[in-house]
Amino acid sequence: MAKIIALLFLFLSIASASYVEELKWPKGETFLTFLEKNHLPSSIYYTLDKEEQELAAEIVAGVKYQVLKSEDNQLEQVLIPIGEELQMHLKKKDDKFVMEITPIILQSEKRALAIEIRNSPYVDILNATNSYGLANEFAQSFKGEINLRNLQKGDKLVLLYQQKRRLGKPFGSIKIDVSMIETAKKRNYIYYYKENYYDAKGQELTSFLLANPVNYTRVSSPFTQNRWHPILQKYRAHLGIDYAASVGTPVKAAGNGKVLFVGEKGGYGNTIEVSHDSSYKTLYAHLNGFAKGLRGGQGVKQGQVIGYVGNTGLSSGPHLHFGLYRSNVAINPASVVKIAKSALGGNELKAFINYTNELKQKVENALESDTPPFKEENFNLAYPFEQKQG
Repeated sequence: MAKIIALLFLFLSIASASYVEELKWPKGETFLTFLEKNHLPSSIYYTLDKEEQELAAEIVAGVKYQVLKSEDNQLEQVLIPIGEELQMHLKKKDDKFVMEITPIILQSEKRALAIEIRNSPYVDILNATNSYGLANEFAQSFKGEINLRNLQKGDKLVLLYQQKRRLGKPFGSIKIDVSMIETAKKRNYIYYYKENYYDAKGQELTSFLLANPVNYTRVSSPFTQNRWHPILQKYRAHLGIDYAASVGTPVKAAGNGKVLFVGEKGGYGNTIEVSHDSSYKTLYAHLNGFAKGLRGGQGVKQGQVIGYVGNTGLSSGPHLHFGLYRSNVAINPASVVKIAKSALGGNELKAFINYTNELKQKVENALESDTPPFKEENFNLAYPFEQKQG
């Protein structure tokens, strides 16, 4: 653990003992208020370019970030994840603090879980793995496919999944390649294939459907998680899609949901956030204004006007920034918007069947294995780090 922390923080020659605190980003906190609370100059934020300032608005409440402090409790470095691939790295340079965007160093693990049902799939997955993320992802993947309440004790469940780690701890979303439940001697499979869930016949299972939120002239900036800009020599990310449109163009709710936030949000300017279908959230930014009477907690229908295109915040021209999040992780709206239920066919179906046959064999291997489930540890939120000269 200490070696990973040393690598990621790029610790320099510090003679005295240092320690790392792991904290959760508070609700309502912005990068500017973070700087103020830690008595750091606001110029750190204002010297960033517009894209970096906008990206700072993507810090998610509840995300775990790390602070390196000296023995006398002085802040030395900070790492704040943005999305799943980049992070804000605040550090001292020439006796001044600077901030830069850097890639997150991740380790990826493939794991198998094979258990018998004792209580419910959710509770049993949680008891076996100590992972809320895995239990939640399973519930999302099997939603509406079979009645999980009808499962009996002794029914079997197998998950083949991928977990990413940052600083040795679980990080980001979990990808379940295949879920299998065996009940009444019948096996039910759900596969994750090219960003969607499918049944064994190649029928798409994603019931969540978004409509395009605005009539636009063009896409002025697509979604990208991590891009190295060869001229600027910086990492870039754009966690949404920008739709160019004239000021005042109506912005509509992309789906049925409940308003989470209405107001100003850092570099995003006037912003609306709407929750949908338990795990999804949409964001509408740079708005000129909001629909009359719109407020937090209010229910909205798909297609309902909720705001108007503007140029507020760190905007280089009139447009709507549209973000889509699943379990607070930014995903590409283009992979969901206006994609109806469909079935694979032709060569795509053949490739899917070959892919799923391999996974079925791995499910069989997991059922026959006597390897106990991997259980996540309960980590402490602060830990010492000693660094010696030489």
